[in-house]
Amino acid sequence: MNYYYDYKEFILDAKKLTKDIDYEFDTIIAIARGGLTLSHILGEHYNIRKVYSINTIGYDNNQKLNNIKIFNIPDLKDSKNILIVDDIIDSGDTLKLVLDTLYEKYPNCTFKSASIFSKKTASIQPDWYIQEAKEWIDFFWSISTYPKD
Repeated sequence: MNYYYDYKEFILDAKKLTKDIDYEFDTIIAIARGGLTLSHILGEHYNIRKVYSINTIGYDNNQKLNNIKIFNIPDLKDSKNILIVDDIIDSGDTLKLVLDTLYEKYPNCTFKSASIFSKKTASIQPDWYIQEAKEWIDFFWSISTYPKD
């Protein structure tokens, strides 16, 4: 069974997340595509203009791929404290790869992470998250209520 995560719940969770985050950062990086919506909200809330994305492909629909592809790594030479944002930390593989890649390229930066959902079984946990993921989640931004042309 799937859990439908709607816009109203997202806004409430985003507000909770902003209250939990006790760290000052100058840059936000969304893991695209799942982290894009949350990174936009956080950028607006914290009045941060340096909001970037990093692309990863770890799933084909709801099937986990054997290897994660990572590309579109942002230029962080003018950043110091970076918040990595995703919608869910499932296995932890994507977050771990993103952090390893960014630490290698920018060893003088500090990286923290946040997500709405995380699974207890993930190999790495975000620094902040709101809900435990216990089933497949259909996010409102992934499920269109509009008919396809």
